[in-house]
Amino acid sequence: MSLRISLRELEVFVAVAEWGTVTRAAEQVALTQSAASQALDKLEQGLGAKLFDRVGRRLLINEHGRLLLPRARALLDAAGDMQDLFHGGELALRIGASTTIANYLLPPLLAAFRRDWPQARLELEVANTRDIVEAVAAFRVDFGLIEGPCHHPELLATPWRQDELLVFAAADHPLAGRKAALAELAEAGWILREAGSGTREEVERALLPHLHRLAINMELGHSEAIKHAVAAGLGVSCLSRHVVADLLAAGGIVELDADLPQLTRTLWRIQHRDKSVSRGMEAFDGYLQ
Repeated sequence: MSLRISLRELEVFVAVAEWGTVTRAAEQVALTQSAASQALDKLEQGLGAKLFDRVGRRLLINEHGRLLLPRARALLDAAGDMQDLFHGGELALRIGASTTIANYLLPPLLAAFRRDWPQARLELEVANTRDIVEAVAAFRVDFGLIEGPCHHPELLATPWRQDELLVFAAADHPLAGRKAALAELAEAGWILREAGSGTREEVERALLPHLHRLAINMELGHSEAIKHAVAAGLGVSCLSRHVVADLLAAGGIVELDADLPQLTRTLWRIQHRDKSVSRGMEAFDGYLQ
């Protein structure tokens, strides 16, 4: 069977999907606007379907386009891997990582990888767990490292490592320095990550069976902001020990004593089921062991 679509046409399609106009897409793929328009028209003809809705000068991806987009990205990734096969030291890798992992666990791994592969093309997308799941599902990144469970049917999730969660407060908080009753802890005024954060989901999973409810005073989008808000006396929270280690050592915060089991969570590596393992992915997996 002869192919009716080309990689160049798919490249133009992905660029239009990302930039919204043929003009911007043409710049990204180093084509004239006329050539890019022709490539997109030819792709739609070959597929027998319109991929965008035309709204003024913008092209808005439609249902057919959304169905094609992750597959187009996967094909382009595979073509890129083939192109790099015979360039010995050149690796390309796009990682997605949720915030805590990107800030506290990934930097030494990236540094070691860069030392061993100085010519590698390395990209890192940092977002909350929900957004990293979406990035992996859409093939925007090669794989993701997340803090919460992954329920997406097209992704494979494998345990990466265990992480300890710590309930803490300012050193002068009324619950500090004594045994806190669970009812007191539940009403202590919690500062938590936003909905969609893997940390938020895991904190609720770990604490709600014991506290039954959390009186939430504040939601913040970054763990650094949360730990400093707690140190300032604005409430209590629960974060990875990696996140709070500096303030804990400095005495700005303390671990709260309550009748709770040790709180842990699993960190996960996620990958699309249809994603082929690139040389970059294979090389970096050695650093995740």
